[in-house]
Amino acid sequence: MRENQYKMATILLTVIYIAFIGLGIPDSLFGTAWPAIYTEFHLPISSASLVSATICCGTIASSMLSARVIRRFGTNVVSAVSTALTAAALLGFSFSENLLAVCLLAIPLGLGAGAIDTALNNYVAIHYSARVMSFLHCFYGVGVSVSPFVLSLVIGGKSGWRGGYRIAFGIQLAITLLLVVTLPVWHKVHGPSETAEGGGARDLTLGEIARIPGVKLMWTLFIASCAIECTCGNWASTFLVEYKHTPPERAARIVMFYYVGMALGRFLSGLLAAKLDSWRIIRLGEMTLGIALAVLLLPGSPLLAAAGLFLVGLGNGPLFPNFNYLTPQNFGEEASQSVMGTQMAAAYGGIMIAPAVCGLLGQRFTMGIFPFYLIAFYLVMLLAARQMKRLKGVA
Repeated sequence: MRENQYKMATILLTVIYIAFIGLGIPDSLFGTAWPAIYTEFHLPISSASLVSATICCGTIASSMLSARVIRRFGTNVVSAVSTALTAAALLGFSFSENLLAVCLLAIPLGLGAGAIDTALNNYVAIHYSARVMSFLHCFYGVGVSVSPFVLSLVIGGKSGWRGGYRIAFGIQLAITLLLVVTLPVWHKVHGPSETAEGGGARDLTLGEIARIPGVKLMWTLFIASCAIECTCGNWASTFLVEYKHTPPERAARIVMFYYVGMALGRFLSGLLAAKLDSWRIIRLGEMTLGIALAVLLLPGSPLLAAAGLFLVGLGNGPLFPNFNYLTPQNFGEEASQSVMGTQMAAAYGGIMIAPAVCGLLGQRFTMGIFPFYLIAFYLVMLLAARQMKRLKGVA
């Protein structure tokens, strides 16, 4: 009996990891493809902000409603349906002929991403260890690394950026089918009450959540970390093409190293979790991130920028999963699903606003402002982390 339970738990964890690969695939695709897209559609560079903002609005909406939706339908069903939504959106992107079509398709893409992100983060934070949480986001790093690599292979050919989106759709469709086939496994591992009803979770209002000590500081940490992550994802390729004069296909390959750094950082975080607590891992990540931003400031070839971007991913990568893992510890398991939803909403608020502002500033002052922009969020992160550790009595 125990052996069968262990096998089911292993299968479930594998499925959750694969689902997070699917979550990562769309996130890096748009920013990497954007130099080719805006050229084909004859758009200004900053138009990417409209698409990113639309995706984030959908994500924020689904994150805020996640506690109620997950309690009604279950983490397993929400994960499968959300992945299917993102797959359909990716296919639609590949047939788009103008900015309006892309923005409309960004709505289901955002809705799907927010629901699966919130559902799986809270599920893993409650049922698994900090190591598993870091490895979970390592697989997200695998997903966001796949897209630039695939795109770099086809963007110079006949299919162009559209071919990259169609390949991404095929991968996402396969993950959706896996999630559908394994729906019953969730009940066998943790029971239908934990999967479908969220156990003893309480549904809190936004006002009640905001009054919990430390919640606003965690919102700030999520905003800062995700602003750095997605500003790099959205604009690193354009920074390389426009400011470093790198060919688009080479820029796509360089951006892949940023996502590889992110995946590696989260993998190393999982290994370190056996000996270090989450706050110490966060401190190591912040130190690495500071070094990375200093490297990005240095003038030189695209290879030097590639090294800086790799280190940004390596340092910033472990922060998000460890912030998530701390949620039940900081605020209790009963409130964690509701708090997690607001944290995801805050994160995607940063994702929506920060890259958009960077695009506008880049259009006004050139993309040379890119590393300075990242440093501003880094300083905010350091201050918020220091205040949160004081609140929780962390040395």
